[in-house]
Amino acid sequence: MLKASGVAVGAAAGIAAASGTATAAGTGSGSFAHPGLLHTRTDLDRMAAKVKAGAAPYTAGFARLTANRHAQSGWQPRPQAVVYRGSGTPQNYTILYNDIHAAYQNALRFHVTGETAYADTAVAILNAWSSTLTAVNGSADRFLAAGLYGYQFANAAELVRDHADFELARFQEMLSKLFGTVSDDFLVRHNGAVVSNYWTNWDLANMACVLATGIFCDDRAQVARAVDYFKNGAGLGAIRNAIPVVYDDGLGEWLEAGRDQGHALLGVGLMGTFCEMAWNQGFDLYGYDDSRFLKGAQYVAKWSMGGQVPFTASTRRKGAIGGWSGSETVTAAAAADPAMTRPIWAMIANHYTKRRGMSATYLTQIAAKAAPEGGGGDYGPNSGGFDQLGFGTLAFTRDRAVSTPRSSASPSPAAAPSALGSAAPVASASASAAGKDKGKGDDLAATGAGEIVAWTTTAAVATLAGGLLLLRKRTRGGQ
Repeated sequence: MLKASGVAVGAAAGIAAASGTATAAGTGSGSFAHPGLLHTRTDLDRMAAKVKAGAAPYTAGFARLTANRHAQSGWQPRPQAVVYRGSGTPQNYTILYNDIHAAYQNALRFHVTGETAYADTAVAILNAWSSTLTAVNGSADRFLAAGLYGYQFANAAELVRDHADFELARFQEMLSKLFGTVSDDFLVRHNGAVVSNYWTNWDLANMACVLATGIFCDDRAQVARAVDYFKNGAGLGAIRNAIPVVYDDGLGEWLEAGRDQGHALLGVGLMGTFCEMAWNQGFDLYGYDDSRFLKGAQYVAKWSMGGQVPFTASTRRKGAIGGWSGSETVTAAAAADPAMTRPIWAMIANHYTKRRGMSATYLTQIAAKAAPEGGGGDYGPNSGGFDQLGFGTLAFTRDRAVSTPRSSASPSPAAAPSALGSAAPVASASASAAGKDKGKGDDLAATGAGEIVAWTTTAAVATLAGGLLLLRKRTRGGQ
């Protein structure tokens, strides 16, 4: 993907030279561990065994699944040739996300019960879309559609990739061309905007798609680009930009908390999704940079429950490269409603407290409050209720690990060390490449006139490509 930019070509060459024979999760040449996105074989076997044994809270989580109208084997797909999301178009993306969640929920229900009717339904939905869909279009929101529904599509398909009737190659082609390529392009060019134009969740949605698509399609260079962007990307989804300040109390300011609660929750859920998928292939991003994500998730959890959190004022620049420009400043965390929730917390809390044996008070509290987590269709009919696949109480509840928690530099115990993990870092997608396509002011972030990025605090100055001047407060760790 994005061969014209020079990024993919160099990345692929570097990976090939450094990796030699593939070692990811002990699989064959060039392939990743499957299933290996949000759920591994061990995860799926645990869910089935716990539900069969009548163990809490798995049974409560499974009850949420079986009660959801999307998790029924009678679901009939409505594939569209072109999906539109955004203003000025005949929007029909609600059809897509409802069908994706039906495919995922039926596939998950199959793995818990062993009843093949649910797997057959999931396969029928996925095959219908891969034989029909030709494009994902719309305003700037098409990038949200590609990112969100791309990673979700990949996760649904991963659960039935070995089904005899599943058209794997055709689905891989659709996923790669219509979703992965669009998301990959967004992370390089940002729709012709300055790199800070789009808030954190835009980057994270597309990062999740690039990673999930790369794993599903066994594209090692693509996975390397996604992992490198998480660590070193210029946009707001990169971890040090999404969490720009770490305070003395161990909380890490979530940048989008200065925007609103809904988008902050979306971002935390997407970063958790990204970290979980990476973990299952041997990349520990949960622990990266002294568990920086833990600090950001704790911050959002405390704030969402009504707690007081510190906030450092920030300004981000927005606009099109060579076109209109502006800036936006946020000075405090937005108001938070303790009743607002998304099905994101069980996955994150269980990783830190059970896999790693770490203390995470606010995550523990908010996960308990949100339990048992449902999924798409349980959190309202609008798109926000379908941004996460959900069912974390069923899928991610686990017993505390008995081994000593590994360091952030160690490979995942769920997978053997990946060749990508030892390869030389892949060059980050440069914002200079984004300057090749001039943006249109009326097609930048249809969901908000000021999609931004660049923040001003009291110390440290860093310059990002595209003319973005970032003034960032240094943390105690020198970040």
